[in-house]
Amino acid sequence: MALPENFTLNLVASIVILVIGLLVGRFLSNLTKKVLQELELDRVLKEQARIKLPLTQLISSIVKYLIYVAAIIAALNQLGLKSFILNIVLGVIIIILVIFMILSLKDFIPNLVAGLFLFQKRNINPGEMIRVNNIEGEVLNITLFETKIRTRNHEIVYIPNSVLTKSIVIKKKKIK
Repeated sequence: MALPENFTLNLVASIVILVIGLLVGRFLSNLTKKVLQELELDRVLKEQARIKLPLTQLISSIVKYLIYVAAIIAALNQLGLKSFILNIVLGVIIIILVIFMILSLKDFIPNLVAGLFLFQKRNINPGEMIRVNNIEGEVLNITLFETKIRTRNHEIVYIPNSVLTKSIVIKKKKIK
């Protein structure tokens, strides 16, 4: 059983669309990353808002994957798959993206809320000695997501802020 000539041309066109989509996605992702690095977005976010979030990497990845999805949809459309199948594929992709987002935010949001709580209460400050869950040391820095502590052995320990709000924190005398 021979395939119609029209299908072969559509298959080749679909493969070309996918390859071009992959190349364009990678190019625009790298371009976005370079532009955001030139703007020093991560540094500004860290200094101004005291948020350590790799926003440059996140935005460039989003650009890349949006272009990949558009290329896949265009390639499937070129093969003649109608809107019903495209809607199913798009629905599966959206469900997968939502699952990934939920899994990535499961620790992010509690630490953010705990960081805001710590900033509002101001009950732990840099320079103080604290003990949390068998970790004792001097508080060096408090950000929205984590607290940096130096132990007596001069080890640096990063404690998620949600641990500080859920655990018993024992304050020692303030180091001068």
